[in-house]
Amino acid sequence: MITPIAKINLGLNVVERRPDGYHNLQTVFYPVAIKDALEIYPMAEQFPSEFNCDIKITNIPVEGDEQRNLVVKAYNLLKADFPQLPRLHAHLYKGIPTQAGMGGGSSDASAMLLLLNDTFNLQLTDEQLINYAARLGADCPFFILNRPAYAEGIGEKLQPIALDLSDWYIAVVRPDIPVPTKEAFSLITPAFPSKNCKDIVMQPVETWRNELINDFEKSVFALHPEIGAIKEQLYDMGATYAAMSGSGSSIFGLFKHPIDLKESFGDMFSTCIKLT
Repeated sequence: MITPIAKINLGLNVVERRPDGYHNLQTVFYPVAIKDALEIYPMAEQFPSEFNCDIKITNIPVEGDEQRNLVVKAYNLLKADFPQLPRLHAHLYKGIPTQAGMGGGSSDASAMLLLLNDTFNLQLTDEQLINYAARLGADCPFFILNRPAYAEGIGEKLQPIALDLSDWYIAVVRPDIPVPTKEAFSLITPAFPSKNCKDIVMQPVETWRNELINDFEKSVFALHPEIGAIKEQLYDMGATYAAMSGSGSSIFGLFKHPIDLKESFGDMFSTCIKLT
């Protein structure tokens, strides 16, 4: 078993539209120990499946064809180069909220690569695993190493940074409001920021509020004011810094002490944990 973890974006600037229709970004990824759990089991020879790998997802529903799930895609990617991989059942217990801007699907995909490499002794290096991960999605390479990193390109160009937030608690609130990524991008006018997020995050957290910006907030909050209201509520509760992660819809706040979220946010997904 392996436990994929989440990430947050500390600053997210959409700086250029690419010729291929995607966008170049500048952001800082930071790992957060909100976890899924992924297990694999051998598939019996007589099991009636046309697929080499299937998946069962529990706790938090995930919509879509299971063969399009990134965990299955990760298996199929390695199976093409390592035909000795046996047929497998995968069980994914979801603890990371979906459509939240926290990278749960990308983390699951990279975790499958790591799990297959370890279980079947494929002897892939970190660099090789990162290359496979990049073929699955822009955020996936980050989750091979799970270390703070500055990212450019579409998120796949990573540079480790010495950022330590282990003295801080993070509160995460994910309202039940899906934000389609394509729609979020369509409302942004790309531009380079006056100050790079990599430089801002090396300043004291107390200075971030007025400088560290997620470009998606303006358009997403205009479409869904209730998401923006959560950010302000976290500030009212004493957050030193609060922001939306990715293209939403989760909002996080950094606190100097643990806080109780349930009374304020009811049935929404919410948690407060210590950063590492």
